Amino acid sequence: MKSNKFRWKAMFAACLFFLVTGFVFSQNLEYKWEKTTSKGYSYEYVTHDPMKTRFYTLDNGLQVVLSVNNRTPRIAVNIAVRTGSNTDPRDHTGLAHYLEHILFKGTDKFGSLDWEREKPLLDKIEALYEKYNSTQDTLLRKEIYQEIDRVSNEAAKYAIAGEYDKLMTEIGSEGTNAHTWMEETVYKENIPSNAIDKFLKIQAERFRKPIVRLFHTELEAVYEEKNRSLDNDGRKMNEVMNDALFPTHNYGQQTTIGTIEHLKNPSITAINEYYDTFYVPNNMAIIMVGDFDADQMIKKVDEHFSYMRPKPVEAYDPAPEKPMDSPLVREVYGPSPEHIRLVWRSPAAYTKDAQVLNLITSILNNGKAGLFDININQKQKLQGAYSGLMQYKDYGVFMVGGGPKQGQNLEQVKTILLEELEKLKKGNFDLDLLKAIVANYKLDEQEALKSNDSRLNALLNVFIKSNNTAWDKDVAYLSSMARLTKEDIVRVANTYLSENYLTLYKRQGEDKNMVKVDKPPITPIETNAGKESPYVQAIKQMEVVPIAPKWIDFKKDLDIDRVGPTDLFYIQNMENELFTMEYRFGMGSYNSKYLPIALNYLNYLATDSYIAEEINKKLYALASNYRTNVSSETTRITITGLQENFREVVGLIEHIIRNCRPDEEALAKLKERIMKGRSDSKLEKRAILYGLTNYATYGAKNPFNDVLSNEEILTMTPGQLTDILHGLFDFEHDVIYYGPKSKGELKSTLNSIHSFPGAFKPYPEQTTYTYKTQDRNRVLFAHYDMVQSEIQWIRNTEKYDPEKEPMINLFNAYFGGGMGSVVFQTIRESKALAYATYAQYAIPSKEEQMFRMLAYVGSQSDKMLQAVDAMDELLDELPLNREEIRAKKAAIKQTIATQRIVEIEPIYHYLEAKEKGVEYDMRKKVHDSMDDITLHDIQLFHKEKLADKPYTYCIIGSEERISEGDLNTIGEVEKLTLEEIFGY
Repeated sequence: MKSNKFRWKAMFAACLFFLVTGFVFSQNLEYKWEKTTSKGYSYEYVTHDPMKTRFYTLDNGLQVVLSVNNRTPRIAVNIAVRTGSNTDPRDHTGLAHYLEHILFKGTDKFGSLDWEREKPLLDKIEALYEKYNSTQDTLLRKEIYQEIDRVSNEAAKYAIAGEYDKLMTEIGSEGTNAHTWMEETVYKENIPSNAIDKFLKIQAERFRKPIVRLFHTELEAVYEEKNRSLDNDGRKMNEVMNDALFPTHNYGQQTTIGTIEHLKNPSITAINEYYDTFYVPNNMAIIMVGDFDADQMIKKVDEHFSYMRPKPVEAYDPAPEKPMDSPLVREVYGPSPEHIRLVWRSPAAYTKDAQVLNLITSILNNGKAGLFDININQKQKLQGAYSGLMQYKDYGVFMVGGGPKQGQNLEQVKTILLEELEKLKKGNFDLDLLKAIVANYKLDEQEALKSNDSRLNALLNVFIKSNNTAWDKDVAYLSSMARLTKEDIVRVANTYLSENYLTLYKRQGEDKNMVKVDKPPITPIETNAGKESPYVQAIKQMEVVPIAPKWIDFKKDLDIDRVGPTDLFYIQNMENELFTMEYRFGMGSYNSKYLPIALNYLNYLATDSYIAEEINKKLYALASNYRTNVSSETTRITITGLQENFREVVGLIEHIIRNCRPDEEALAKLKERIMKGRSDSKLEKRAILYGLTNYATYGAKNPFNDVLSNEEILTMTPGQLTDILHGLFDFEHDVIYYGPKSKGELKSTLNSIHSFPGAFKPYPEQTTYTYKTQDRNRVLFAHYDMVQSEIQWIRNTEKYDPEKEPMINLFNAYFGGGMGSVVFQTIRESKALAYATYAQYAIPSKEEQMFRMLAYVGSQSDKMLQAVDAMDELLDELPLNREEIRAKKAAIKQTIATQRIVEIEPIYHYLEAKEKGVEYDMRKKVHDSMDDITLHDIQLFHKEKLADKPYTYCIIGSEERISEGDLNTIGEVEKLTLEEIFGY
């Protein structure tokens, strides 16, 4: 139900909390804890904290962490509990995760139509589950489960499914979600600042007395989640890795979702006991970042949560892991591409050595100038190499990894990775690299500080890993990093990156250990859509002061001028010394299939003045970067950095594009990697499904498979690609700039360093693709070795019309967007047919494109037909709920009203509007039209565009689990080969 159950904590980059510390960097500042009182509440803070974070502890032990950021009238909130799979009972693994789901089901005040009648039935269900869990006889267990299903349907008559989500929609929250991990369970919301009183009232009630209701359908969602994890080779690697590194600690011995055996034998009694044990104020924090007055906020939080009573919490305190005294080897099998990780157990969070290891990840791999970047990725020795530190509270996991090129084996990958680690351990790296890393971290901070989410992640991290005690170390991170020496790095590398490590092989092949969670028989439950508890009605009556929206005025909020023969889109940055500049071309891969490859090739080329390695090192040293992006019809060269380095950075990038030299060896290696990448794509189910959807949208010739042939790749020449690069600026391009330089200064500088042609060359002719008409139900099927099935519905409907955007925004929010939507409530909450499902009437990005209806269900293979029938029913017959549509209207208006389009964003909004053929801020049209859309309008839209229409069903799954007969019941079947899907 919730995302990121197994998320990597900064897998391929430094942890977020390292990126949001110390905006003003000085080694001479003293970062220390202080305490003060304001408006009757005492709080602690760290001196020179750029986020000005206040750490309060209420009388009952609840920690409240507040950081004010007034950029937008919204507040990002985490309600965090320091408990997760580490503290699951040994005989009930996965329990913390179950409980996370339950916190969305309501209390005795909301989520129920009649609590007095519902409660006896819920008590009976709880007793039946205890009986079920203690019964071994298979037939008797089946009988008990049938009784659970029967009583659950009775109880569901009194339950209001998704009422919490509807409450959050009502107040305008975005991103309602939660996650459970090793050491944490976190509940997430992003609310308008004017909704804080409603929000706190709801959350105080939510955590007062959560009720375990609609349990057996929610269990099925967890089963689905478990099965999805079995189809994810990366997740399987994580489990095997943790098991090997942590034979004692629950990091390795208990997974977040839990074992299949425990999933099949859940205990409501144990869940309630777990809640009572760990969900106590002295084990929780409310973390808020955004637009509020801190003095007023702490008073409000105290008033709402002072009812909570503290209890002693026994912290998880495992025996220390014994040092690894020999190398370990593990293997994971699955259909995805081969891969290798070398993994070491590392020290606890906030130790100096953990800090050094985090720095080492950047020394190895920072995207530009690290040892891996220069010596492996730049030289194309592997398909790709990376380093990362996954930091838990008690230990960390340091890893390096990579994928083989064509003809390489995993042992060769391992050798290449170890060679670079040896250089690190011997100190064979430039000291200037350390200074550049600090400078780039500093640059990243300035951007991260603007973001509520970045701040929130930092504060969550420090609460979970140190109970907020280590914030001073976070704030001082850059200062302490700058004092680290090569001796520190060499010492730590040799201490922890020893010969005793885990080699984890991801091999391609059948996973013979895969055991899926079988589906239990479930009778669809009543969701009571459209009904409300008195509690919700009272919340709706609470008054809020509206927030006035702010629209973009394309004539005032951006400056459109000329520089040379091209348009200049200009906004001045008045906040800091950072700039972003973009060269934007109205051509892309539809104009030239070689263009994306040429810009990729550029990364490996030298010029008459610099070797390729020097270019990346120089850019990194200047705390600057450039990136290229080629989409179907647009090419963008984006340059970012400090304004003081503008001329040097832009001049350097202009130089390498105009003067790059053909390199036969670099191209030969690039061809190898392209060919290997093509092979790897055929092993990735996401790529296969995306290919199927393109096939359904455009037919046999589509943008996904209309690519260069393998022969064309292998026969292209260095000169062919460098000619494209050398002549790139001869084609028409616009200039986009956001930075501190005045427009006059910018134009003068550009005219001196950017050589415009006398006249632009016309773009190469663009390939066009014809939308396919869905005139009958068809099935496009691709085989993939997986437990689940994934189904995507496709229907092209009509040409884009901006007048229809308001209606479509409302329809999407009501029908298929989010946990409160018709699709989610029906397919998941009522029928328990899927963990993931959504639907949307997709709005195109250009006026000549078509609207499309897209729908998706990911379900167990043995539930595929039921899932298809369930979605088809909704596409044919729309359940109407007047009150829910009213709430969606209000939520859309609230979301738009709290948006603030700032910095460079007005330019991109203008360009997007231009692509659609409109000259105004579309958000205003959507906002102002909401109140005029009627229930009949929604019904008519659904009937005319979706109901009783043919669709193409893109299905990916295992031929061993999905029969051709089943597919034939859906529509005319076409089984596509990978060559047909990918075009090579």
